[in-house]
Amino acid sequence: MPRPSPLYLASASPRRRELLRQIGVECGLLAADADEDPEALEEALPGEAAADYVQRVSSAKLDAALLRLRRRGLPRGVVLCADTTVALGRRILGKPRDAAHACDMLRSLAGRQHRVLSAVALAWPQRGGRWKRAEALSTSRVRFADIDPQAIQAYVASGEPFGKAGAYAVQGLAAVFVQHIQGSYSGIMGLPLFETAALLRQAGIEVCGARVS
Repeated sequence: MPRPSPLYLASASPRRRELLRQIGVECGLLAADADEDPEALEEALPGEAAADYVQRVSSAKLDAALLRLRRRGLPRGVVLCADTTVALGRRILGKPRDAAHACDMLRSLAGRQHRVLSAVALAWPQRGGRWKRAEALSTSRVRFADIDPQAIQAYVASGEPFGKAGAYAVQGLAAVFVQHIQGSYSGIMGLPLFETAALLRQAGIEVCGARVS
């Protein structure tokens, strides 16, 4: 019986690794090298729609990860990438640059509904050195309650907003801001498990739990 291909997670996010473990999937990390600039891949293009943006970025991350795999001389395996962004109308809210930027984002989200879009891109090896690729997109809607300015300041001072799209982590302290969610909680965290599991099965990765359709 052939051994299953190794799974590489091309992400520095501990949340994504934890989410994979939640569905019984272990992975190796394929994070960027020191001379790479992952943030450069996340620059939005002028007028770019949020769905187009997040899918383009996840695909670009996958391209970079496949090059990284070859450069390091690692065994070919299944490579998983993901990207998450927050959209308020047509405005894309990425990761905050500093505390003032984080406060501005949170003030704009307070008392309103926004979208959280998570794109997943997967590649797995084929014969002849080729790769097969598949992608999926999850879109959720989140409504924040009105947030007191002092609460925003305190939240930003906690440090949690930094490195997070939209300047918040739904699984952290920001949970108290969330009035309503429609969609995928794991997608809002950064890796939509329903869509990810379907892609992993296509690549021959065993996923814990019942098969659903």
